[in-house]
Amino acid sequence: MASSSSLTLSQALLARAISYHGSTQSSDHRVSLSTLSLPTYSGLKYTTLRASTSRRRFPTRSFQNRQVRAAAVETIGTAAETSLVEKSVNTIRFLAIDAVEKANSGHPGLPMGCAPMGHILYDEVMRYNPKNPYWFNRDRFVLSAGHGCMLQYALLHLAGYDSVLEDDLKNFRQWESRTPGHPENFETPGVEVTTGPLGQGIANAVGLALAEKHLAARFNKPDNEIIDHYTYVILGDGCQMEGISNEVCSLAGHWGLGKLIAFYDDNHISIDGDTDIAFTESVDTRFEGLGWHVIWVKNGNTGYDDIRAAIKEAKAVKDKPTLIKVTTTIGYGSPNKSNSYSVHGSALGAKEVDATRKNLGWPYEPFHVPEDVKGHWSRHVPQGAALEAEWNAKFAEYEKKYKEEAAELKSIITGELPAGWDKALPTYTPESPADATRNLSQQNLNALVKVLPGLLGGSADLASSNMTLLKMYGDFQKDTPEERNVRFGVREHGMGAICNGIALHSPGLIPYCATFFVFTDYMRAAIRISALSQAGVIYVMTHDSIGLGEDGPTHQPIEHLASFRAMPNVFMLRPADGNETAGAYKVAVLNKKTPSILALSRQKLPQLAGTSIEGVEKGGYIVSDNSSGNNPDVILIGTGSELEIAAKAADELRKGGKAVRVVSLVSWELFDKQSDAYKESVLPSAVSARVSIEAGSTFGWEKIVGAKGKAIGIDRFGASAPAGRIYKEFGLTPEAVVAAAKELC
Repeated sequence: MASSSSLTLSQALLARAISYHGSTQSSDHRVSLSTLSLPTYSGLKYTTLRASTSRRRFPTRSFQNRQVRAAAVETIGTAAETSLVEKSVNTIRFLAIDAVEKANSGHPGLPMGCAPMGHILYDEVMRYNPKNPYWFNRDRFVLSAGHGCMLQYALLHLAGYDSVLEDDLKNFRQWESRTPGHPENFETPGVEVTTGPLGQGIANAVGLALAEKHLAARFNKPDNEIIDHYTYVILGDGCQMEGISNEVCSLAGHWGLGKLIAFYDDNHISIDGDTDIAFTESVDTRFEGLGWHVIWVKNGNTGYDDIRAAIKEAKAVKDKPTLIKVTTTIGYGSPNKSNSYSVHGSALGAKEVDATRKNLGWPYEPFHVPEDVKGHWSRHVPQGAALEAEWNAKFAEYEKKYKEEAAELKSIITGELPAGWDKALPTYTPESPADATRNLSQQNLNALVKVLPGLLGGSADLASSNMTLLKMYGDFQKDTPEERNVRFGVREHGMGAICNGIALHSPGLIPYCATFFVFTDYMRAAIRISALSQAGVIYVMTHDSIGLGEDGPTHQPIEHLASFRAMPNVFMLRPADGNETAGAYKVAVLNKKTPSILALSRQKLPQLAGTSIEGVEKGGYIVSDNSSGNNPDVILIGTGSELEIAAKAADELRKGGKAVRVVSLVSWELFDKQSDAYKESVLPSAVSARVSIEAGSTFGWEKIVGAKGKAIGIDRFGASAPAGRIYKEFGLTPEAVVAAAKELC
C-alpha cells in the first residue's frame, strides 16, 4: 500500500481502512475500490487504490481502528417532486418489508413509519460520500432504535454504498450477511456505531457530537472551518424509556451540543402494546428541562415539508441540541397491522404484504427499485465525491497555513500515533516511593496527554478520587469545548456509552472514563458494546478490591474481575505497581480495537523488583525465580496488590530451600495471546504445584493453577474495616500463601 504521503488524506484513510480490515474472505463480502479515483491537492502524488474490504474476522475491529467511519450525502437542500419523494419513500418501505418477509424475522414497523424522515435525511440533508464511508467531515447518522435497521440498510442501498447491495438485502439476518439483525459498525460500512440495546445509540450520538464540537473548537480557524458536520439520530419510545437516554441527553443539553439533532419516532407502540400502559410522561417537557430545543412534527407519515422545516429550524439553533418529535404510524401502509404491536417485531406475512402493496399502490416485485427512484438517488455518488474533493482542497489550504495544527488533526483522523510516544510513559525502580496505582495512573495520564493529541476523558463525579484530572487542561464545557477534562457527573452508564461514540468518531481519539470498579455494574452494557463494536475505550477503575477498606461490601468488588475476563474482546488489566501501570496504559493505547479495563488500588503499594512495561504487554511474566531448568518447586501467581504478597511468600519459601517462581498475571487475555512456547516458559506444564492469590473471586483460576493447584481469593462479599484487618481476616496474607505452597511441594 502506498504511504500516506503519496495520497490525499482521504485516500490514505480509505486505503488504511481496507488494508487493516484484511482480504482473506470471499469476494461476495467485499467492497470493490478498483474504480476509486479521488482528486488530489497540494501537489501530493496520486496513487491508484486497488483493494477490497472483507467482512468480519472478530475480534478484529475492521473498518474502525485506523480509519475514519461512515455515513452520508448532502444534496444541498434540493427536494424532488412530491410524487417522486412518495415513490422513494415507498421504495424504502418495501425494501424493508421484503427483506423481513424473506428472512421471516425482523422489525418492519419502524422502517415503514420512519421512511419519510429517513428519505429526507439521506436524500436532501446529510453530507456523505457513498464510495468512501470514512470521509472525515461526513455527517454521522445513528439509528438508536436499532431493531429497525432495515431502514438504514435500505437507505445505504439507495445512496450507493457498496456495503449494501441487493443480495445483501436478500440475505438480511443470515449467516455472514452484511445486513445483520441490528446495525453493526464493524460489519457494514456506512453504519457508524453498533446499536440494538435501546438507549445506547443516542448515547453514542452524544459522544459523536461531543467529538465534533471538541475538534472544531481546537482546529477551526476564522478563515478555514475545517470541521463542520452534524450528528443525526432516530430514537424511539424504548430508547426514551431507558434511563441511559436521560443521562446522556442531560449532558448534551448541559454541553450545548448544537449539532446534535435527534428525531423521536413518536408512534406510541412498543412490544407489549400501546405505550399508555407504562409511558405517559411528557417527553417534550422533559427535554425542554434538559436544555434541548424541541419541535413537534405532527404528521410524520406524509408531512414532508414539516420535516424539512423542522430540520431547518434545528440547524438554526446553534447553542442547544434539538429533539424533533415526529408523530408517525408504526407499520404505515399496512391495512390490518399498522398502529399495533403486531407490526413491531415480526414479518407481516404474505397476505398482509399483498394487502399493503395494494394499499400503497406498489405493483413491483420484491426488492425492486423503480428506475426513476434509482436514477434520482444515483446523483449521490458524484455529489459525495465532489463534497469530499472540496474538503480535501480545503484541508490542503489548511495544511499550508497551519502546519502544526494540521499535523495534530491528521494524527487524530488517521489514528497514527506520534513517533516515540511511549517514551513519555514513566518508569519506576524499587527505590521509588510506594503509591496507590490510582495515583500512578494519574501520572501516566498526565504524561500521555502531552504526546497524544486525541487523549481526553473524565470521571463520573469521582475525579479527585479516581485521580483522572489532566492538570494542564481545563474542563470541556459548553463555552470551553476545546478542553480535555470531561465532567460526566454521576452517570456511569451514559459515560461509558458516550466514550464509545468518541472512540468511533475518529481513530485517533482515545477516550478514557473512570469510576470505582464496583460501579462497572452500572455501565456493563456500555462496556459490552465497547467490546462488540471494537471501540478502544480506556476504563480507569479504581478502588479495585477489599483494599479500599472501610466503605465496605457495597463498594468492594468481588466477582468483577472474573466477569470481565469472561467478556470477549476486553483486556482486563490489574497492575501491581508503577511499571505495570505504565505497561497497562501502553497496551490500552496501542489496542484501539479492544477496550481496556484498568483495575487500580486505593491503597499504597511498593514498587516491586522485576516488574516491567514489556512484561505487561505479554499479559503474564516472571517477576522473580531462583529455580533452574524451567522446573521450580512451586509457582506463585499474583495480580495487582496481591503480587506483593506472593513476592513476600516466595522470600519465606526460599529461606527454606525451595525453588520458587513468582509470576505476575496482569492480564489473562494478553497472556492467552502469547505463543505456546512462551506460555510454557512461564507456566511449565510439568509443574503442577501452583498457588494463586487475588483479592477477588476464585472463579476461573483453576484454568491457571490446574486441578492440583490452590487458588486463594474471596468467594463471599467483603466487609467494612481497615484494609489490613480485612486482608488478614480473609486469609490474603504471605503466611496463607506459604502454607498453601507447602501443601503442594
